[in-house]
Amino acid sequence: MNPKFKSVSIKTLIHELPQSFVDYLLDDSGPFLLPISVTNDDALPNRIHNLDEEDDYQVPEDSDADKSEQPGPPLSFPELELAVKASIETLGGAVFPKLNWSAPKDSSLISAIGTFKCTSFVEIVLLLRSSDSLVRDLCHAYDSCADKASTRPPRFFPALRKWYHSLRPDMEFRCFVKNRNLIGISQREVTTFYPALVEKKDEIRALVRRFFAENVRERFESVNYTFDVYVTGDEKVKVVDFNPWCGFTLPLMLTWEELEQSFGEEVEMRIVESRREVRPALKTAMPYDYLDTSPGSGIECRVTFGYGFRIENYFLFMYFFKKK
Repeated sequence: MNPKFKSVSIKTLIHELPQSFVDYLLDDSGPFLLPISVTNDDALPNRIHNLDEEDDYQVPEDSDADKSEQPGPPLSFPELELAVKASIETLGGAVFPKLNWSAPKDSSLISAIGTFKCTSFVEIVLLLRSSDSLVRDLCHAYDSCADKASTRPPRFFPALRKWYHSLRPDMEFRCFVKNRNLIGISQREVTTFYPALVEKKDEIRALVRRFFAENVRERFESVNYTFDVYVTGDEKVKVVDFNPWCGFTLPLMLTWEELEQSFGEEVEMRIVESRREVRPALKTAMPYDYLDTSPGSGIECRVTFGYGFRIENYFLFMYFFKKK
């Protein structure tokens, strides 16, 4: 988060990733192995160890298997782990992790509790390593930029955001800025109908407009961009994130065609105003291409060629890490 917005954002601490860790996140050459924790933390503490089942996956000592194909020992990142551990403690013991632009929104089903809440370094690594969304940040972050000099930034910074149990998903909104003017606001959680939100629509629009004019418009460098905000119970607005205009950023209740054409002087605000307007297709804790089974889809390519975060790894997780 830009330090200019420190006073109006959720408390966040940032670390720089060593290149060795970036290489680890991108490594598809072997099985999914978490780093060895120097603090003995477990990313899946509730798993049941079934020794009979684990024996099925042991390679006999007299096996003719090519030892060169056997995976090496898991890596360890002690300096990064200890720095992240200190940040987690500073932020109250639990954080929500994201990379430069993207959160691991497609990997929450892998976590021990099915959410993005992380209390240790290895839990963060589990989400990051399982996410296809983050591969885009790591390899293709600049693909939609007309003036790109490379496909990705030279350095990567995971942001650890303080975890709040009381945050309400109906109070998060995405705002669209064109030519330094706020032109649109969309409900962020488009998969649910919140009746109370319909009554507060005009009030929230006024709050966000005033917040943008007083805290964002003259302080953010870009001309066209989007940003996410959270409206608290006492009607204060907090910046959650800034995102690029168009590209990989979802327009949610709006469309990029509408936004490119702009609206009138009034800021267009869209929310889910009835159960018929709910958009369940956008709500998935699994990468969309796993759900798309059409010819040429991600699932077909992944099953056939083992590309990216392999779907077979997902089922191995379900096999090995059974919850109590």
